[in-house]
Amino acid sequence: MPRLLVVGSINMDLVTLAPRFPAPGETLLGERFLTAHGGKGANQAVAAARLGAEVHLIGALGEDAFGEELARGLAEEGVRLEHVRRCSDVGSGTASITVAGGENAIVVVAGANARVTPADVASASELFAAADAVLVQMEIPPETVEATLRLGRRLGVPVILNPAPARPLPQELLAQASLLTPNEHELATLLGADPQEDFRSLMQRAPAPVVLTRGEEGAWYCLDGKPVRQPAFRVPVVDTTGAGDTFNAALAVFLHEGLPEAVRKACAAAALAVTRLGARGGMPHRAELDALLERAA
Repeated sequence: MPRLLVVGSINMDLVTLAPRFPAPGETLLGERFLTAHGGKGANQAVAAARLGAEVHLIGALGEDAFGEELARGLAEEGVRLEHVRRCSDVGSGTASITVAGGENAIVVVAGANARVTPADVASASELFAAADAVLVQMEIPPETVEATLRLGRRLGVPVILNPAPARPLPQELLAQASLLTPNEHELATLLGADPQEDFRSLMQRAPAPVVLTRGEEGAWYCLDGKPVRQPAFRVPVVDTTGAGDTFNAALAVFLHEGLPEAVRKACAAAALAVTRLGARGGMPHRAELDALLERAA
């Protein structure tokens, strides 16, 4: 069983479906309201656990009702929470999402996610040393992302940086990552490059190996210095939410099998994720992934 450590965010998503977006100062009757467990760190931890990994999560929650519910949901998925701190002076992270006419408007409040510190990372050094791979994203403070990358490099543990939401980062810091997993826009942002430049050229210029996601086209990675494409698996698409988190989780879970096989399985897992509604609703279990791979073979 692969051992995976995830350092990242935990959010409660508050979703309102409306006929249109309200004008400033307007009160509008919505059509439906729902809550969903989210945050890129938590989503990737759940996806990895469903694929059969032993998963530990480093993060933070408020001592509030959302925190209780989010912690319970993660524990039910088998995610280990010994290193998820509870903060008494700040609420759990939230994302308020209004959906209208196929578009969405999102307001994210980091809450406790902003309290995930380099000290939290340092306190889990034994988990780092025992992990087969580490996953980190950009919804926590940048100094905590940096601490994760540097500790993984010092201990010789592969660290996958999923640079979302993307922002420019020092090249020396990016070089600490074992893998970068951006899409095209995120890669250009990371490198401070022209987004019109060919993505294959950007991949070869990056200071760390890149696995680039390209939606329906699949994913690209470099083999012997040359970009190689892993085609996507053809499935009926219902909802693409959570596909990226599923891809990253699967890549980390299967990285020990070698990069080409890990990317192939990550594409298959992401394909399954888009066949059902919701970020976590479509995240596959290991048996589903094995069945798809067997059919494809």
